[in-house]
Amino acid sequence: MNKKDIQFILDNLDKLYGTDIICYLNYEKPYELLIATILSAQCTDARVNIITKDLFTKYTNLESFATADLSELEEDIKPAGLFKNKAKNIIACCKMLLDEYDGQVPSDIDKLTKLPGVGRKTGNVIRGNIYGIESVVVDTHVKRLSNLIGLTDEDDPVKIEMDLMKKIPKDHWILINKQLMAHGRAVCIARRPKCDVCDLAKVCRYAKQNLRDK
Repeated sequence: MNKKDIQFILDNLDKLYGTDIICYLNYEKPYELLIATILSAQCTDARVNIITKDLFTKYTNLESFATADLSELEEDIKPAGLFKNKAKNIIACCKMLLDEYDGQVPSDIDKLTKLPGVGRKTGNVIRGNIYGIESVVVDTHVKRLSNLIGLTDEDDPVKIEMDLMKKIPKDHWILINKQLMAHGRAVCIARRPKCDVCDLAKVCRYAKQNLRDK
């Protein structure tokens, strides 16, 4: 995909969904966003927000998470799915933040990805939303839409991240996740994309093929 087509996509996404940096996960403190993002793996943001509303009232600081009873925390986060692994990682992550980072969530991607349960996606969520560091967050929406539209041919999330960083201007690195997430929910819906009403159809390789086949 050439630069002109990429700019067309970005301009239309800006018009459709705005350029405000929006986080769909509710939090007040950096570590709360970290925990919420760990919980969001294979779970909707809406469900995570329901869980964390009570969770962050019950566990009011890093110490309370680090010393939480594993079985009890598992029950507290059970609706998020994968709760056994997530509970274990949350406790270990909070212990590491206290032991190695003085209770502060680091901004460095290498330090972030050393935390239990934290990969590049979660790390980049923290960098973009907490520290304002331009980062590309590759979630299921970004992965799916980037491939359908033709922004990348890669399948591995890390390779997609690197590919998008090369092709997309830095001022859209954080935005692209919010915009593609919104577009994936409203128009480019999994299993039934609405190509006939999509503002990106003009340059989207999937839409061009799909509309041609009709």
